[in-house]
Amino acid sequence: MYIITNGTVITRDNALCIPHGAVVTENERIVAVGDEASLRQSYPQATCIDAHGGLIMPGLINVHEHIYSAMARGLSVQGYAPKGFIDILDGMWWNIDRRLDLELTRQSAVATYLECIKYGVTTIFDHHASYAQIEGSLFAIAEEALRFGVRSCLCYEVSDRDGMDKAQAAVKENAAFIRYAASRSDDMLQAMMGLHAQFTISDETFALCREHTPAGVGYHIHVAEGIDDLHLCLRQYGRRVVDRLMDQGILGPQTLAAHCVYINPHEMDLLRETDTMVVHNPESNMGNACGCPPTMELCHRGILTGLGTDGYTHDMFESYKVANVLHKHHLCDPGAAWSEVPAMLFENNARIANRYFKTPLGVLRPGAAADVIVLDYDPPTPLDGSNINSHLLFGVNGSRVITTMCAGRLLMQDRELLVADEAAELAHCREAAARLWQDING
Repeated sequence: MYIITNGTVITRDNALCIPHGAVVTENERIVAVGDEASLRQSYPQATCIDAHGGLIMPGLINVHEHIYSAMARGLSVQGYAPKGFIDILDGMWWNIDRRLDLELTRQSAVATYLECIKYGVTTIFDHHASYAQIEGSLFAIAEEALRFGVRSCLCYEVSDRDGMDKAQAAVKENAAFIRYAASRSDDMLQAMMGLHAQFTISDETFALCREHTPAGVGYHIHVAEGIDDLHLCLRQYGRRVVDRLMDQGILGPQTLAAHCVYINPHEMDLLRETDTMVVHNPESNMGNACGCPPTMELCHRGILTGLGTDGYTHDMFESYKVANVLHKHHLCDPGAAWSEVPAMLFENNARIANRYFKTPLGVLRPGAAADVIVLDYDPPTPLDGSNINSHLLFGVNGSRVITTMCAGRLLMQDRELLVADEAAELAHCREAAARLWQDING
C-alpha cells in the first residue's frame, strides 16, 4: 500500500483539484483520494511517496503510438528526399520496418517504454509493423510492456504492400495476439486488429481480417492521413475512404481511426453514426505536411476524438501544446481548441482506453486504476480547478514528471527508473540502432 502525499491532487473527477491532497493505492487500484492529513491518519501503514509540493495526476494515455519508429531518431537515409507523403512512407518508415527483426522490434519497444515512463504515459495503443520478421513481434513487444509495466493495447499493421504472403502472416500475428490477450486475467494487455490504410489493403485482405477478428474486437487503422489515400480510393473504388471502410465492415465502436485529415461532412456522419473513435496526431500531420484535420468539427459533432503522437514524440504534453496552436492558426480563431484539446487528452483518451481496458483509467478515485504520476510543478500564479488546464498547457512538459506508477507498481520515483537499468538498456538500444542504420545505408 502506498500513499502519495505533499502535493496538489488533480483528480480529473468531480473534485478535480485538492490542495494538500493525497492518493492511497493498494495493489492495482486506488482506495482513497482526499485530504492529506485525514488519509495519513486513516492509512498509517501505507508507504509514503513524497510529491515534493508538486502535482499528483492520473497517468497519461496515448491512443496512437508507433513503437517501430523508435530507431529513426537521428537516422539519415542516403538519397532520401521526399516530395510527398507516399515518399515519406516508402523512403523512411517502410524502409525501416522491412528490416526490423525480433531483436530490433524488442529494442524499439524498450526505447519507447523508457520514454513513456519518464513522460508519465502509463497506457499506450500501439500500431506495429516489422515486415522483416512478423511472427512473434507483438509477443516480443508485450514482454517488454509487462517488464516495464506500461499498460498496452497492441496490434500489427496488416498491409498488402509487401505481398499477400506477408499480409496473411500479419493477420495471423494479430489473431494469435488477440487470443493471447483475451486469455490473460490481468488488465495490462489488450489487442486490436491492425490495418495500415485502405490504399494498401485489398478487398481480399479486408475479408481475411474480418474472418480473424472476433466479436468485441475492433480495428486500428490510418484513415485519410494523406491526400493520396483519398485520391487512390476514388480512382480505384469510386468511393471516399470512410465510405470504403463502411462497405468493408471496419467502422464501429471498437474501431480507432487515426488522423482523418481528408474527410468530408458525410464521412463524419458515418463515423458518428457508427460510434467509431478518432485520434488526432498534430505533430505528425504537420511534420509530414499532410494538412490539418477537421478535429474541432469532429469534436463538435460528438465524435469521440482522442489525442495521440503517431510515434513523433512520447510526450503527451507536447502534443497538447501543438494541437492547441495548430487549430488556432488553421482556423484563424484564437478561441479554438481551448476546451476541445484538453478534453481529448484528459477525458476522451480515457473513454477510448476504457472501451478495451476494464479498469477505470485517466481518473483518480477509489476503484480506478492505480496509474498515478507526480510533476515537479510549483506554479507562479494561483492554481485551482478552474485553471488547471491553462497551467498544464503553459507551464508543464513531459520532463516535469518525476514519479510514475502504473497498476500500483512504481516504475519511476524521483526521476530514478526502478524497473530496469536505464544506462544498460539505452546502450543495447544504441547498438541495435547502429546495426539497423548500417543495413539501411549499406
